[in-house]
Amino acid sequence: MQNIVISIQGRRPLTGDVTVAGAKNAALPDLAAVCLSGEAIEFSNVPQVEDIKVMFAALREIGALGEMRGDLIRVAIPEIRSDEVSQGIVRTTRASILLLGPMLARHGRAKVTLPGGCAIGERKIDFHLQGLQRMGAEIRSEREFLEARCRRLRGIEYSFPARTVTGTENLLMAAVLAEGTTVLHNCALEPEVEDLVVLLRDMGADIAGASDGTWIIRGRTALHGARHRVIPDRIEAGTYLMAGCLAGNEIHVQGVVPEHLGSLLDVLGAMGAAVSVFPQALHVRGGAALAAADLVTAPFPGFPTDLQAQATALLTQAEGVSRVRETIFNDRFHHVRELRRLGADIVVKGDTAVVRGRSPLRGATLRTTDLRASAALVLGALAAEGETVIENSYQLFRGYENLPEKLQKLGADITIRRE
Repeated sequence: MQNIVISIQGRRPLTGDVTVAGAKNAALPDLAAVCLSGEAIEFSNVPQVEDIKVMFAALREIGALGEMRGDLIRVAIPEIRSDEVSQGIVRTTRASILLLGPMLARHGRAKVTLPGGCAIGERKIDFHLQGLQRMGAEIRSEREFLEARCRRLRGIEYSFPARTVTGTENLLMAAVLAEGTTVLHNCALEPEVEDLVVLLRDMGADIAGASDGTWIIRGRTALHGARHRVIPDRIEAGTYLMAGCLAGNEIHVQGVVPEHLGSLLDVLGAMGAAVSVFPQALHVRGGAALAAADLVTAPFPGFPTDLQAQATALLTQAEGVSRVRETIFNDRFHHVRELRRLGADIVVKGDTAVVRGRSPLRGATLRTTDLRASAALVLGALAAEGETVIENSYQLFRGYENLPEKLQKLGADITIRRE
């Protein structure tokens, strides 16, 4: 795997406009839904990131025809020609598990690689498998693979023991072609799930829902093609917003849905950040004295776990002691060790990181371990005096479209080296 090294000269003022791309975490399940129909689906506002390229390659391997041009994808699977996506294609992402439900629903067979992706602790898929088995699938595990079969999935009533985004997405896609009616309770409420529902409805799926996390799906015998625009990436938007909170910066973040970032805006407001909200944009002016804050990650509309690492980096520049509690994943503080190399004063106690703010950060050589940690290290490097070198930065390109280039246009001193 190619090693990408990013070098950043810190404390350069960032000013100007930045436009966020489509949401990677919405585009992945949206692309998986292509398996549900033999007709073409046309996508726009698709982020040009590595995880999307991997998913497109996975679709091609099972029989997809189509092309990617910039942020546009047109793809169809007239016939699912293969039950299996090879491990080599999806080893770095969770793309494979999202194919399990839709392939079973349409094809009756699927062999997928156990999920890869970021090293952030346990990412259980028990709820996916439990629901699919209740719907009539026979599933067995063989080394790194899951192999599943069914005649035709049947509707069920199922309550997720805990909210899971990919679990909700998988069972929604399975249910739209199942026989009878499926009622899913305690579903994830994330905007990315809503985006998938919009696409499935446009494809002809019969889905009714309520704000309490219950979806009612009446199975169809077939779905058709559609056109779909992927929602903006709230995690990318939040990352730039927090970069704008650093002293000397002023950033206008365009192409966002502010309602998707309510919990982050609440935290930044409590910290005293100068943030202005517009219908499709956010404006932030750094320089205000930031106060410490306590935050707890939680399913939407709570604080996103995918912004926890970046928030931890920002809190190193706030006055006082902050506490960051991670409740979604059990091992998502790898970035803390690296932020300490910059001079941050952070101690992890169980599921909580205690951050003593206003630490003077100085450049160092860092190594990132996962996608969101890499963004946190970039924020730390931007706030640090001198040069920071971030190794293993390919992780950043899995989920952020042209982040170094976008920061360069804002005034950051960043160079990229590919080894």
